[in-house]
Amino acid sequence: MAKFNKILTQEFFNRPILEICPDLLGKSLMRKIGNNAYSYIITEIEAYDGPNDLACHARFGKTKRNEPMFGPAGHFYVYLVYGMYWMLNVTTGPKNYPAAILIRGTKEILGPGRLTKNLLIDKNLNNKIALPSSNL
Repeated sequence: MAKFNKILTQEFFNRPILEICPDLLGKSLMRKIGNNAYSYIITEIEAYDGPNDLACHARFGKTKRNEPMFGPAGHFYVYLVYGMYWMLNVTTGPKNYPAAILIRGTKEILGPGRLTKNLLIDKNLNNKIALPSSNL
């Protein structure tokens, strides 16, 4: 089983999103499933930066769906698109400022839907802290 090395903290994610993005590329995304641990190198992300970002889910305010975006940095925001693909995001910045980074792909797995399918990511990870205790 792989060990978690140099774990990113909430402090890492509690910065302006555009500062975090270049630092997140090349980091390992670790997933524990049962007794197995997997590691993938993050190669593709998208930033969604608050209510003025027209592509951001928070542009119309807080809803039940996007509520994790308004919480503390370093939590997962996982939602379903097209009724079939889970999307994995990590919240950034200060509490009540809705920003998150979508993990679009890794060196080994291309595409956000494929990534979540291969890593068995679904709504059960929504709003969980991005630490080994969540197994992701």
